[in-house]
Amino acid sequence: MLKGKARAHTNIALIKYWGKEDEQLIIPNNSSLSLTLDAFYTETEIYFDEALTADIFYLDGQLQDEKATQKVSRFIDLFRQQANCSLFAKIQSTNHVPTAAGLASSASGLAALAAACNQALQLNLSKQDLSRFARKGSGSACRSIYGGFVEWQKGTDDQSSYAISVDSQHFEDDLAMIFIVLNDQQKEISSREGMKRTVETSSFYPTWLTEAQKDLVAIKEAIHQKDFIRLGEITEANGLKMHATTLAAVPPFTYWSDQSLKAMQVIRKIRKDGRPCYFTMDAGPNVKVLCQKEQVSQIKERLAEHFAPEQLIVAYAGKGIELIEMDV
Repeated sequence: MLKGKARAHTNIALIKYWGKEDEQLIIPNNSSLSLTLDAFYTETEIYFDEALTADIFYLDGQLQDEKATQKVSRFIDLFRQQANCSLFAKIQSTNHVPTAAGLASSASGLAALAAACNQALQLNLSKQDLSRFARKGSGSACRSIYGGFVEWQKGTDDQSSYAISVDSQHFEDDLAMIFIVLNDQQKEISSREGMKRTVETSSFYPTWLTEAQKDLVAIKEAIHQKDFIRLGEITEANGLKMHATTLAAVPPFTYWSDQSLKAMQVIRKIRKDGRPCYFTMDAGPNVKVLCQKEQVSQIKERLAEHFAPEQLIVAYAGKGIELIEMDV
């Protein structure tokens, strides 16, 4: 029996990935930049066993249906082919993050599975190659291979599209992100479906690609200079631009809820009152508040005037993938 176990943390994009150039290989239309966080993570263990006659997939202790299992099997096939292995596998994955709620569980999930496969099959893939493999399971998973600030370089093909760590002189250690969890249920329009519709029909999309490239250059400069205000301004503006593209799609759609809009207003008010903080949102209603670590308690206190304590989760910069010792 071959076995491996790994933990990967979720990441939140500050410069968003939105739209694919290649649907099959998951090569994006624009490069992106994220911050890996410590509060949400996935632990996955895998056993390749000659006694198995099919792959078996458990998520949070629940046996998954054929559709979910097939998706995981196709991903594991990449590693089986690399290792020239024909064994079926049992996969047990535990998400310490609500699945498909705009809190990036697919990123941590596929990154953890990639690392577990790499360990079990003794492939000794480099982080760059592991990032390439993870990308083919879920685009944002390629960024969860690394901790701190991470750039996913869009590249032009399978070999050149992968994530790299961004040298920040530990700037991320000064930062925090407060999650305002407004809905932890599965969303109506998946990220994949939303991206496809936007790319194919939104008149705003070409402008998005131009703006995202400019924002990436600007935010890397802000990181280099450890300029929190500039970092926050670019993050907030880039997220709003991404969401604007969905409103011009045909038919139009949005991931925002009434509570999302309320959260944005509250954050702007806190900022106006002298506490620097900035919001961003992915493909879901939940709002993330980027702030400085020293301001967390005061900002959280202000947010608690509008949202329940259980809706507010504080995260700090997280690590890259970690291998976990397994009991014999």
